[in-house]
Amino acid sequence: MNARTELRAFTSARGIAAWWVVLYHLRGSLSDLPSAAEAVFAKGYLAVDFFFLLSGFVLALSHGERLRAGGLAAMPGFLRRRIARIWPLHAVMLGFALLLMLVLRASGRAVAEFPLRDLPAHLLLVQSWGVADPLRWNDPAWSISCELAAYLLFPLWVMAIDWRRRTTPALLGAITFLLLSLWAAFALRGADLLGRDIALLGLVRCLLEFATGTVLHALWRRWQGRRAATGSFGIATLFGAAWWMGVPETLAVPAGLAALLLGLAFTAGRAGNPLENALLHRLGEISYATYLSHFLLWFAFKLALVHTGTIGWPRATLYLLLVLAASVALHRWVERPAQRWINRLGFRPGRSRLPARRSPRG
Repeated sequence: MNARTELRAFTSARGIAAWWVVLYHLRGSLSDLPSAAEAVFAKGYLAVDFFFLLSGFVLALSHGERLRAGGLAAMPGFLRRRIARIWPLHAVMLGFALLLMLVLRASGRAVAEFPLRDLPAHLLLVQSWGVADPLRWNDPAWSISCELAAYLLFPLWVMAIDWRRRTTPALLGAITFLLLSLWAAFALRGADLLGRDIALLGLVRCLLEFATGTVLHALWRRWQGRRAATGSFGIATLFGAAWWMGVPETLAVPAGLAALLLGLAFTAGRAGNPLENALLHRLGEISYATYLSHFLLWFAFKLALVHTGTIGWPRATLYLLLVLAASVALHRWVERPAQRWINRLGFRPGRSRLPARRSPRG
């Protein structure tokens, strides 16, 4: 993210959320895992909802004004930058999955996780659009496919409605409508958890939460300078308590995460904020590599070193260190070079008519 538009607390929070997903996938293989930790790890899929909300907020912050000013002419450049951000690493991980499939076939093992008929859809990142099983090849990539759909719609969304010009009641009403629509979509399918029925509800889940994030950005701009952080965190706590008392997860959690995200935005940059820590910020910078690589690394790790149903903490620690090392390497040698190369395609110095990005405080 551009340094002038980055909220460091968001980057750090993204890193924490990515590792929550890692522990979610690891939890079933850990022996002697305390029940409290099991309960926390088992909800790691909710980090994806935080990602969707965060993505809408951040893109509204970093690209909303540019798209409104540039109009349709700005769309190709925006989409090129987004594809440069998500696709190269996805392609590399698909290549790794294909290698795993060949190893399995050579050893005479089943390869149900890697159906060749679904590979084209996964390669094009459209597997979550109802054309393939999204939970094959590289499981976490289902959400990246949903994000791509959100990226395609985002320019039209911000050009159609400038939420910054809407009244505060209109913003709060829009957020309420979007979150109630999400709850209703799950209720109509009889799904009581946000991680259920991903093939049918994953795309809806992403688009509604992404849109909510864009409206949260407008609300944050409206309330900048006010002491709204405490209220936002208080609302998040109330929704958390309501969830604990039995309010459906599909209603309470997205609302609570939205309030949490708003609170993080208000506290970004403040002295003493632990999310401004350099180490956490670094984890956030490599979080996409962590998120997209950990599942296949766990698959390979189990093939090589796990011969029973569960593992102890020594091998679990080895796996976590492997994910960390791979995240650093993939971010440095795949993500960043590929992103720079794709972003340079078609760029002609002095020809851009788009306005420069403004500071989030501007």
